[in-house]
Amino acid sequence: MKATILLVEDNPDMLEFVADDLSEKYHVLKALHGKQALEVLQDEAVQLIISDVMMPEMDGFELCRTVKASFEYSHIPVILLTARNTLQSKIHGLELGADAYIEKPFSPEYLHVQIANLLSNRDKIKEYFAQSPLIHIKSMAHSRSDELFLEKLNQIICGNMEDEELDVEKLAKIMAMSRPTLYRKIKSISNLTANELINLTRLKKAAELLVADDYKIYEVATMVGFTSQTTFGRSFLKQFGMSPSAYQQNARSNTTEG
Repeated sequence: MKATILLVEDNPDMLEFVADDLSEKYHVLKALHGKQALEVLQDEAVQLIISDVMMPEMDGFELCRTVKASFEYSHIPVILLTARNTLQSKIHGLELGADAYIEKPFSPEYLHVQIANLLSNRDKIKEYFAQSPLIHIKSMAHSRSDELFLEKLNQIICGNMEDEELDVEKLAKIMAMSRPTLYRKIKSISNLTANELINLTRLKKAAELLVADDYKIYEVATMVGFTSQTTFGRSFLKQFGMSPSAYQQNARSNTTEG
């Protein structure tokens, strides 16, 4: 599926030119100023924002500041486009949390590379988290707001791990969030559904227990909320590429060698 990019530009000709250039690789949404962009964000799951700086209603700096300070949108990378090429202007944009700053006139090729790099780097971080048993969920945070959200989410899942019926509904209720908002935030940060993240958190906790303590595998399976050792073993193998027993043996032999 194509990544969704929100393009914010008050010059209609420039808006159409850049949107047309990007539309072959990405699904492009358009807005004429910051306020309109925020309205779009309420209804759409956006992977990246490209915004002009000088705009009426709400300029790019204010949009960037609002996005990065928002619980719902802080994970979205922002590229600022501007004719202001002063060092102070660049510093201001980066201080507000912009992920990249491109001067006008710019090369479309250069913009494409910046977009691809930002999206690719985030995908690599998400994959690394999902495939590495002991990497903490905070590794996916790109802002303090994301870090706090992920810490709280992790604490709640770990605190309710023995509840075999823990799902997105229960999670949203405990976190005092609407189900769609929680679902969209988790999906955007991790590329996982809420239920997939719950399952992965169970498996990561299991990996921790297998390494740290002398538990039997069936005990660990029960402790992290699996009703069946077979289902647990299958899930662990699928996620991390080795069975729980092989993982435990491997971890212990590494500790002994260390």
